[in-house]
Amino acid sequence: MSPSDLQPSLLVSLLLGGLVTAFLHAALPTHWLPFVLVGQAQRWSLATTLWSVLAAGLAHIAVTAVVGGLIVAAGLALDQWVAGVLPWVSAGLLFVLGLFYLTRATLMKPVPASGPELETPEATVSQAAAFWGLVAVMAASPGEVLLPLYLSSAEEGLMVLGLLTLVLAVGTVLGMAVFTTLARAGASILKLERWARYEGAILGLALIGLGLLVVLHQH
Repeated sequence: MSPSDLQPSLLVSLLLGGLVTAFLHAALPTHWLPFVLVGQAQRWSLATTLWSVLAAGLAHIAVTAVVGGLIVAAGLALDQWVAGVLPWVSAGLLFVLGLFYLTRATLMKPVPASGPELETPEATVSQAAAFWGLVAVMAASPGEVLLPLYLSSAEEGLMVLGLLTLVLAVGTVLGMAVFTTLARAGASILKLERWARYEGAILGLALIGLGLLVVLHQH
């Protein structure tokens, strides 16, 4: 299918779903809490912290796009032998991931609303080492939740895959920046982590919704 064959409404739904999923995934504490803690330890300004968020978020999505591209290539090769199986595989992955996040959110214990205050430790590494260390950490962990989105768009052409990558980058960096800024502004870290429990349920529902969208597209 060429990019011109994709209905505009479906393209908008795909990109919007990708944006929401990327934002919610970026709201997990692993995507912003390290920046808050390292920023405190290094005595970074908000601007410096957000620069590290931007660089790390883009590296995170770049690696995710490379892994997603490899999955797309492998999936297309498979689809030459099993016609039409690719969308169903992606829908199945989205359903499984969605159910996983819903189940995990249900089983997680509530985080206490109070706790010891975070102390600001003295900086122990160079500013450059701290900055690039955060970038390396995010680059070494591609977004597994986002990979099925590439698989579901494998047959839509390079233009759609490029737009999807751009949207995922915007959603990821925006989510990381928003929650990092909230934490630095004085919002309780523990309360934000507590909110992340419900974020898992919302993310699960979003993934299942995307899976349904892929299935409906086959009809």
